[in-house]
Amino acid sequence: MSTTRHPEVPGEPTQKTTALLETATATTQGFDPINKIHQHLCAFHFYGHDMTRQVEAHHFCAHQNEEVRQCLIYDGPEADAKLIGLEYLISENLFMTLPDAEKPLWHSHEFEVKSGVLFMPRMPGALERQDLDKVCKTYGKTIHFWQVDRGDNLPLGLPQIMMALTRDGQLDENLASDCEKRFGVNFDKERENRGYMKGPEHGIHPLANGAGKGLQTKLRGVDCNPAAEPVPRIFV
Repeated sequence: MSTTRHPEVPGEPTQKTTALLETATATTQGFDPINKIHQHLCAFHFYGHDMTRQVEAHHFCAHQNEEVRQCLIYDGPEADAKLIGLEYLISENLFMTLPDAEKPLWHSHEFEVKSGVLFMPRMPGALERQDLDKVCKTYGKTIHFWQVDRGDNLPLGLPQIMMALTRDGQLDENLASDCEKRFGVNFDKERENRGYMKGPEHGIHPLANGAGKGLQTKLRGVDCNPAAEPVPRIFV
């Protein structure tokens, strides 16, 4: 099942006193990490263990440097959208330095970009393609904490590894059509416009994208290593 649903979050409405306090803190505190966000990407993720569960993911990204971006992922672009996950984007060069056991957790972006389904809302095509030509060569690691596709109104369960589309026929047609209508984009037309783009220089690494297998986060109980020395008790 795929979805663009936005579950209603439980809880009392924000009080006026809270809103006033937020206004005060917004004028006195610094938000440098958030202020570095410069880019809005829209794409689709599926759960690493279940491709039928697909989510429209809105990435709000900042560069750490030319080879590393970090993105907050929301279930929509609206002011009340839910923070559902994180994604890190790295260059092919950095991906190649990862241990082999780590590489399956990362997905390629070549198909997403070249197929047109990864786009930058409201961005003029020429500027959009200039940046996506770089994204096409990167790898991403994505964790979702909030399973909005199930209708969860709070972030329940374990964080899950998410993957990206790698070939035609994977994206749910209804999800794609709904997104095209809401944002006024045409994936097929953009595919034509991006035909010149190229993916990673050495091709998509065979260990990327789960190494061709499904991945699911599971919880396992383990012994907690005791402290080297007993911690003194202050309160009895």
